[in-house]
Amino acid sequence: MKKLLMALAACMALTAQADTGASPATEPENDSDLPPWADEQIEPFHDSVSRWVETTSRQIDGFFGTTDALSIENDSYLRISQGWRWKEGQAFKQDLGARFRLDLPTTEERLRLVIESDADETQGTLAEQDRQLVDDSPSGVESLRIGLNRLSRRDKTEQWNTQVGAGIRVRLPLDPYARVITQRLWTLGDGPWQLESDNRLSWFNKDGYSTRTRWDVGRPIDENRHLRFISNLQWREPIDTLEASQAVELNRRIDRRRAIRYSAVVLGESASSPAIEDTYLQTRYRRDLHRGILFLDVAPALHFPREADREPRWALDLRLEMYFRREIDRVRL
Repeated sequence: MKKLLMALAACMALTAQADTGASPATEPENDSDLPPWADEQIEPFHDSVSRWVETTSRQIDGFFGTTDALSIENDSYLRISQGWRWKEGQAFKQDLGARFRLDLPTTEERLRLVIESDADETQGTLAEQDRQLVDDSPSGVESLRIGLNRLSRRDKTEQWNTQVGAGIRVRLPLDPYARVITQRLWTLGDGPWQLESDNRLSWFNKDGYSTRTRWDVGRPIDENRHLRFISNLQWREPIDTLEASQAVELNRRIDRRRAIRYSAVVLGESASSPAIEDTYLQTRYRRDLHRGILFLDVAPALHFPREADREPRWALDLRLEMYFRREIDRVRL
């Protein structure tokens, strides 16, 4: 009970911090929390790397594709992150990671060459994926993936949108893969509720088959708050266990530079003898520290894991991220 009260106090403290300051309508036009000397160091470096990312992708795209590569929208990016994780009863962990995507959209009509760091299917169990503040992937040459994606012309709000892809993961020996992704988005009746489905079947020569389905139903409460109910099912051949998770999230955009998420999550596994592996509460605060390129995440959580006989365990995640891309979302949740 004491730890539960501490968790609620931590959530309330983050909420109080989020509520301080000017409202979105009256917020001063200040895009950075950094001192001027740091701005002078970061901006030239960021501009140089961002230009390199976009120029490289367009030049390669133009070589394989058409001259439209010079003007067409391009989704290439590079993200460098430094994370710290503390969980009660476990060793302190930190990681320096990089994720990138080299998007080549004009290689062929509806056929896209993609060079990026490792795929979602190789990020481990649902519990391991859920512990990540963002969709991190391993860094290094061994995580590089090169493939072709065939894009669908279908609008997922009207019918199923299907993407088929294949390629190799750069490692020795080379690891070929193939995947199919289907997506659909429904508006439920005339109301504000929407239901989104994301399903994928993958095969990697090293890891075998895996399949995952994700169902996300949600609605906006007002212009700044959004409620979501997210269900996941996953099976991977190496562990041959059906995993499941259920989450309830309340996302709140505080202003153009701040957002906060409140989550309650249940993680379970096994179809023959189902068991709840973990239940936890988490508050995640995200702040744009500098002009849409540098972000800070703070995420305290209280876990009730099966392995600890449901005894409460604190956890805290911190992460700094820098994005190198010409166009950046102001706040990502």
